[in-house]
Amino acid sequence: MNIRQIISDLQDYYWLAYQGFLGMFRRPFYWQDTVEQMDYAGAGSFFIMGLVSLFVGMALSLQLAAELAVLGLKMYIGKVVGITIIREVGPVTAALVFTGRVGAGMASELGSMMIGNQVDSLRVFGVDPIKKLVTPRLIASLLMLPALTILGDALALFGAWYIAVYVSNQSGYVFWSSVRGVLDFQNVFSGAVKPFMFGFLIATISCYAGFTTRGGATGLRTSTTNAVVSSIIMIIISDFVLTRILLYVLGYKT
Repeated sequence: MNIRQIISDLQDYYWLAYQGFLGMFRRPFYWQDTVEQMDYAGAGSFFIMGLVSLFVGMALSLQLAAELAVLGLKMYIGKVVGITIIREVGPVTAALVFTGRVGAGMASELGSMMIGNQVDSLRVFGVDPIKKLVTPRLIASLLMLPALTILGDALALFGAWYIAVYVSNQSGYVFWSSVRGVLDFQNVFSGAVKPFMFGFLIATISCYAGFTTRGGATGLRTSTTNAVVSSIIMIIISDFVLTRILLYVLGYKT
């Protein structure tokens, strides 16, 4: 792939993302499609998101308990786990799980529609495919990923509490007191901003990959893989960039 092709692909992606975002404020509004996508992205991801977050919190607490016990600092498990989950691990874990389930589904669904000429049929009937197909998925991602992140954070903290109390023999009161101490504006704001950015990236990248599907089953496999891989890469990169910006804006010294 040459530079010209890369620039062309980026231009097409930015245009799709721009039009998809503007579609949220322009008529017609496809409420039924939006609700269906929210159900698929939110309720459909509830179990796997909760399960993954629970065990991530348990593993994190177990590892920190082992390391902090050597230093005689087991009373700080709640504080360290709370900051880590709320600011970093929670949003990133939720975004990665969301990518694997919802992002791949978006790319494969739209890719199948492209192969079956259903998108062209929408154009024939005067329906804007981006407004009809991309905007509802974008809205669903922007709403459901933050909600799932909150759920994941809560379950991760619950898993961390279980390990801290019943495995590491720490006081539950001390653990939750430490967690409450880190629930300030700076930490909560940092953890709340990221899911919106991640949701936007996942939805737009996956929809673009679906719209650019060519070549039958092999092309569908390629576009779905590209959607997941590209989304994961952008999640990690944007997480670093957002973390650096938020640390600067919120006055942390690094």
